[in-house]
Amino acid sequence: MKNVALITGASSGIGKELAYIHAKTAGDLVLVARSKDKLESLKTDLESNYGVQVMCIIKDLTHSNAAKEVYDEVEQTQVKIDYLINNAGFGGHGKFHERPWEKDLAMINLNITALTALTRLFLPEMVKRNSGKILNVSSTASFMPGPLQAVYFATKAYVTYFSNALAEELHDTQVTVTNLMPGATATEFAKTSGMDKTSLFEKTVTASSVAEDGYRGMLEGKLDVISGLTPSQKLMMKMIPFAPKRVLLKQVRQMQEIR
Repeated sequence: MKNVALITGASSGIGKELAYIHAKTAGDLVLVARSKDKLESLKTDLESNYGVQVMCIIKDLTHSNAAKEVYDEVEQTQVKIDYLINNAGFGGHGKFHERPWEKDLAMINLNITALTALTRLFLPEMVKRNSGKILNVSSTASFMPGPLQAVYFATKAYVTYFSNALAEELHDTQVTVTNLMPGATATEFAKTSGMDKTSLFEKTVTASSVAEDGYRGMLEGKLDVISGLTPSQKLMMKMIPFAPKRVLLKQVRQMQEIR
């Protein structure tokens, strides 16, 4: 395999679109997700249409040792990962004290722990050969606290700051870390998280456009890529640093209340 991208959460949404974009460059792929049927269907499509090699790893990354198991499976095949794309993640709606703790713990395990572990496992080899690119999918949610999605917003803040810090640590190498921050995107995320009935998801952008922005930004070695915001959302982002926090918290809560 050559020019290999490892993509987590590759069976749908932004991850699936990233797989197609990379395949179009004649790049081979290691796809990671829970859904065996979806991954195998995607593998068949990519290999038949683009002539690339695709390796599927069926794994639930919310489990504590899953990241190491993915790494070990890749190591056994002696495949070199040129692009690490940490895309897998999910959210959940509701007041923190009323939500099932198991769901929020799984969210933390996937959005933070698995992403961090995979980065720690694959990064040393990239640094050793002085080449490689990492794309971490965060969210514009990382700019602010998120009442009614308290854990999700906090996990994405971690991803953004973690990614930016690594980028600076690697400033004297040819390895880059890019942080992708999508706005409301038309994927399964909204329905799964319960956000599809909120004003925040009244206007969404396509997963393909977000994936294109992220992939291009990764190739260019950009620090941050913000994608999929409406003009009013862009204005809100610019005002966040100047807004009184109580006002900001109320506004974010209202945007996330079920209609």
